[in-house]
Amino acid sequence: MPALNFKKVFKNKIVTGAKRSTIRAFRKDGRDPCPGQTLFLYTGMRTKSCEKLGQEICRRTRPIRIQADGVIQAGGKPMSARERLALFRVDGFDSPADFFDFFETTHGLPFEGVLIEW
Repeated sequence: MPALNFKKVFKNKIVTGAKRSTIRAFRKDGRDPCPGQTLFLYTGMRTKSCEKLGQEICRRTRPIRIQADGVIQAGGKPMSARERLALFRVDGFDSPADFFDFFETTHGLPFEGVLIEW
């Protein structure tokens, strides 16, 4: 029963269902979410302002690699331009620039992790 914490900027998109995926670094203990598990979605975890945003069933997980040159690989295969645009939208970003800026600032590029979809 994985609990996922989100930045407040994603709160409304999660609550309205506009954000239906998240990209996370691989867990060091190897216990990344798996399809079929219930995902518990929060903002402000481990603070007084912790708020449960909902719970969803994990539909699919795939390894993902995001490169500074705009190439994104999911499940070991490069994503098409159409797949990348869909990813930006369902992951809660308003533009490709916002997506790449977020990952560059938050994690650095290239980034490797897991794409979790619900």
